[in-house]
Amino acid sequence: MSKTPDQIDDSSAPLIEHLTELRTRILWSLLAYVIAIIICFTVWEPIFNFLKAPLCTAMLKNGAPNCDLQYIALQEGFFMAFNISLAAGFVLAFPVIAYQMWRFVAPGLYRSEKNAFLPFLIASPFMFIMGAAVAYYIVVPLAFNFFLTFQQATGGEGAAATAAAITAAGTEGAADAAETVVRGGGIVFHGSAQAYLSLAMKFILAFGICFQLPVLLTLMGKAGLVTSASLANVRKYAIVVILIVAAVATPPDMMSQVILFTAIYPLYEISILLVRRIERQKDAEARAEGIIGEDESLFDQADAADESGKA
Repeated sequence: MSKTPDQIDDSSAPLIEHLTELRTRILWSLLAYVIAIIICFTVWEPIFNFLKAPLCTAMLKNGAPNCDLQYIALQEGFFMAFNISLAAGFVLAFPVIAYQMWRFVAPGLYRSEKNAFLPFLIASPFMFIMGAAVAYYIVVPLAFNFFLTFQQATGGEGAAATAAAITAAGTEGAADAAETVVRGGGIVFHGSAQAYLSLAMKFILAFGICFQLPVLLTLMGKAGLVTSASLANVRKYAIVVILIVAAVATPPDMMSQVILFTAIYPLYEISILLVRRIERQKDAEARAEGIIGEDESLFDQADAADESGKA
């Protein structure tokens, strides 16, 4: 039986209402983000000084007279301030954006689904902040101290060794060249403000995003997409993937990659424990309803079905 035009219009009305609601939520989120960007642009210098603090500590510790940074291109200072405003503005506007997302999704959820989803919505920014804090207070200072050890102070041991090598060469003017090296032949860090900001933000974002792993895997376990047994079975592949992510998300030095790996892998193991806890809760509910016996598990049956399907 074909639908009449009136029936077609009636059936499409809910979709139009959902699209209208989605547009409204997106517009409110964008408005909050724009306002947050404007606010952060007015205070970009304190934000940058906060981000620069680990570098200043490392530079002063390694003998630098100050921690001044430079920008090369004329417009670099403006774009640096704008990039800071974009990142800080998103952090500032995130509660409003998350609230708008929740208002759009919540009407379509049952009460039990709301109670199950809300903790993950709260845990996500908490885990991001935890990852960013680990990067800022632990990883970034360690990495910058490591990078700055490759400086060569003027007149230091490195310069003296270079001067000795020039003198030993015995070429014309070697003595004068050696004296010049001893006086001013050091290797000193003169940092670019934009390059430093990019490096620091890369560290912080990488750790903040990677710390979402327990939230993501636990939510997938709650939805029945993964089980603790399946996560344990692919552990060796997960280690390879984590190593690849650590290599891509951090600067090309082994220390940063090892630190990121040692931070992410325990989170993977914690995710397995959290998914296993959810499975126990679901098994307890199933036993109370008489769906399974006392010695049975819903997830043992699911794993057996998966194995038979693969066979």
